[in-house]
Amino acid sequence: VTLAWAAPLLIITAKLKARSLQLICLPAADSYHELGRSLAVPNGEHAYYGLKLPGSRTYIHPHTYEDPNQAIRDFAKEIDASTIHIERVIGAGEFGEVCSGRLKLPSKREIYVAIKSLKAGYSEKQRRDFLSEASIMGQFDHPNIIRLEGVVTRCKPVMIITEYMENGSLDTFLKKHDGQFTVIQLVGMMRGIASGMKYLSDMSYVHRDLAARNILVNSNLVCKVSDFGLSRVLEDDPEAAYTTRGGKIPIRWTAPEAIAYRKFTSASDVWSYGIVMWEVISYGERPYWDMSNQDVIKAIDEGYRLPAPMDCPVVLHQLMLDCWEKSRSERPRFGQIVNTLDKLIRNPTSLNELANSSVW
Repeated sequence: VTLAWAAPLLIITAKLKARSLQLICLPAADSYHELGRSLAVPNGEHAYYGLKLPGSRTYIHPHTYEDPNQAIRDFAKEIDASTIHIERVIGAGEFGEVCSGRLKLPSKREIYVAIKSLKAGYSEKQRRDFLSEASIMGQFDHPNIIRLEGVVTRCKPVMIITEYMENGSLDTFLKKHDGQFTVIQLVGMMRGIASGMKYLSDMSYVHRDLAARNILVNSNLVCKVSDFGLSRVLEDDPEAAYTTRGGKIPIRWTAPEAIAYRKFTSASDVWSYGIVMWEVISYGERPYWDMSNQDVIKAIDEGYRLPAPMDCPVVLHQLMLDCWEKSRSERPRFGQIVNTLDKLIRNPTSLNELANSSVW
């Protein structure tokens, strides 16, 4: 067995002779961390295990578990179904309904929650894919990431319980309140989303479907990143379209290298974030308006970028353009975006120059 460091992961390369191998002993700070199980690779070939070290800040992909139910047990709290009171339907998705309701905590206090239910007649794969969102969400802890309260898996329907966001999705919320916020309030929304995305990037999580429709807003105008499904992320997105390379991608929000080569990275999430900034300033307008997906791809390839929305400060449109650099390495990182927005919030006079102001 050979060990190699690729911080924050420890890569173990093992030549397998036995039919199966269980890796369990990784001493660290006097604790042991179960590393998972895998069937032996035939013909004595090498197997590679990416292992999360205690205290490291990298999320674990649920599909790395041989037993997906173990991922749920590790990262999501089981909730007694009798403590959940469903009130009304607020949406629907590929897997079933989304409802609002109340959850009774052990302290007897009740909190409002959102409840996603898995519809009847599901396959084992659908159950696994549905619960994978909880396995991912349960690893995150940040004020701008939607919080998982727990899951119901021991009875039917299978449910995922999250915090309730009173104002719903950001795109719908902005359209409903067109023109009603100050620039500083809009920048505050952008800052919250960027902070959540910096956290995800630091955790080595690539979202792939960052868009205003996948941001939720609470009663205090705090924006939180949501939608952490795996296959469902793109299959269940009405904006996703099939590409020539197969698979569905939300073209208008996706970086060109991700569309062309399926290279999804934090840098491609930054491109999507630039589109979200544009959505926020335009109060939920549709990016590229009524252009077809193919026309959008062609225009971007030829260097076209979305113009500044009405009354958009120059500095914000420039930040969008930075996010839309063709070269991934030229785009800012989420940490830099947060710093830039923080400076604007501290010194708002720089927001006074508008990109489309005219001098007569």
